[in-house]
Amino acid sequence: MITMTNNAIHEIKRIQSSDSSHQGAHLRVQVVGGGCSGMSYKLDFETAATTEMDKIFEQDGVRLVIDKKSFIYLTGTELDFSGGLNGKGFVFSNPNAKRTCGCGSSFST
Repeated sequence: MITMTNNAIHEIKRIQSSDSSHQGAHLRVQVVGGGCSGMSYKLDFETAATTEMDKIFEQDGVRLVIDKKSFIYLTGTELDFSGGLNGKGFVFSNPNAKRTCGCGSSFST
């Protein structure tokens, strides 16, 4: 399972309402190779149909879609949104990450 904080849900809904191409779309979360620690998080809004290879999570009207390969690395992760002084963006609290980079956008297991 992957969960979202209220801040993340609020920001996802704000983005969806401010851009007509994102309305009705789900948020796809992926783990891809790259970044200074080896693997990076990727977020994209998409309207494409989901497949049997996807895990689907819905919380407060926001749908997250994760492919099964990425899900292995994301189990138990919490998605948050931070708008603090150190920057603005989505933050992953991933219990599977053994090492993360300084900016938090990449990790290794």
